[in-house]
Amino acid sequence: MFLKVKKSELSAGRPVAILNEKTADKISIHVNDRILIKKNSKKIIAVLDLTKKMADGNEISLSTEITDYLKLKKGEKVEISITAKPRAVQLIDKKLSGKRLNKEEIYTIIKSIVSNALTEAEIAFFVSAVYKCGMSLEETAWLTEAMLKTGKKLNLKNKIIVDKHSVGGVPGNRTTPIVIPICASAGLVMPKTSSRAITSASGTADTIETIAKVEFTINEVKKIINKVGACMIWGGSLGLAPADDKIIQVERLLNLDPEPQLLASIMAKKLAVGSKYLLIDIPYGENSKVTKKQALKLKRNFEKLALYFKIKIKCVLTRGNEPIGNGIGPILEMRDIISVFRGNGPKDLKDKSIFLAAQILEMTGKTKKGQGIKMAEEILYSGKAFKKFKEIIKAQKGNPDNIYNILKLAKFSHDIRASRNCKIHSIDNRQINMLARFSGSPADKSAGIYLYKHVGERAKKGEKLLTIYAESEPELKNAIDFYRKNKIIIVK
Repeated sequence: MFLKVKKSELSAGRPVAILNEKTADKISIHVNDRILIKKNSKKIIAVLDLTKKMADGNEISLSTEITDYLKLKKGEKVEISITAKPRAVQLIDKKLSGKRLNKEEIYTIIKSIVSNALTEAEIAFFVSAVYKCGMSLEETAWLTEAMLKTGKKLNLKNKIIVDKHSVGGVPGNRTTPIVIPICASAGLVMPKTSSRAITSASGTADTIETIAKVEFTINEVKKIINKVGACMIWGGSLGLAPADDKIIQVERLLNLDPEPQLLASIMAKKLAVGSKYLLIDIPYGENSKVTKKQALKLKRNFEKLALYFKIKIKCVLTRGNEPIGNGIGPILEMRDIISVFRGNGPKDLKDKSIFLAAQILEMTGKTKKGQGIKMAEEILYSGKAFKKFKEIIKAQKGNPDNIYNILKLAKFSHDIRASRNCKIHSIDNRQINMLARFSGSPADKSAGIYLYKHVGERAKKGEKLLTIYAESEPELKNAIDFYRKNKIIIVK
């Protein structure tokens, strides 16, 4: 069947075609069926949606992903035909039933995700299958390889390329923007790609974006690396392991982060930038993503994968039973980072950043074992790290001399105060993250939470425990209601 293109400005993130309901009835196709769209020798598979008004009986409305790929103009004719569901759907069903997948089957699923052949619902079934049934370490290695092979690579010429990653789960744990400048000041090449927040109040990319660009092409990243030796960018714009970015979008909706996917996601992206050395921070404890037992298992699995892919790795287990730093939310976290560089930031954030940087400096041979902390402290306290941070921000189109004018807090705020003299017994990481998200973070970069007290500290009656920041009164009210209904800070 030939139909006339009705060009649309719809950008769906994947190929979507919209047909008139009557036209769909004639050829017996339904919502979420797949159709093959051809123009001359070029073709693309799209997921179908239906309309009463957006397209007439002889028209087809196409998302920009299709019109750009096929280079279509309004009024041009395309040929459409029904196409079967990809084999990947059957393979996802196989995994859901608890069966093991082989290397070729995993590659087929990942390739289908990258080529937009699967719907979000089908990707959600894959995530759920991995969460429910798990994967062997061999399957996880194949998943990593599939993600790597279906994406681009940075291909830097530097011999010593280093990276670090935290498995997350701890609010305010924004060590990366401090660690990277310390290590880059020591001469290490660090092309740091980060994700945006999945279940937290902010990811590293969200935080850096408050003062600089984080979306670049591969060629632009190479120029930044050649100029300043490091970057702190969003990995989703580069096409490195693109399947992972699509899976993460679905994980965010499901609020799931299955361990095999976590392992493959981290390893694939580190291999794509050419990392030879990798430091993994695994926070554990009550209210963290993982218990100490799970953290030790993760550590072993990371080490086995590193052996499989022939890179040097060090996994450190860190306490993650409460937030790190004071700010939770993009701008609030960046203010903490800047204050650490200036010598008066949160001690826990500073100490952890120095510890992680020290591990990298020692594992890469920049200093002797046991001397890493001394070297990291010298770089931080001398101002070299802040200078390098500013160089990176400037290279990423930011203005490092105008930082505090940019980092303005949200318009509305509310203080939570101690109702009596007390001692902070515990702070629920998950609930604090949720509280910050209720306030509008990370979508509103100025929204979030500022903590005044940490576990073990005392508060007098009427003293501030935290401040909630929001860009609108309804969001602030929702956040306050959430705090009142949940046991977020336990005092004794």
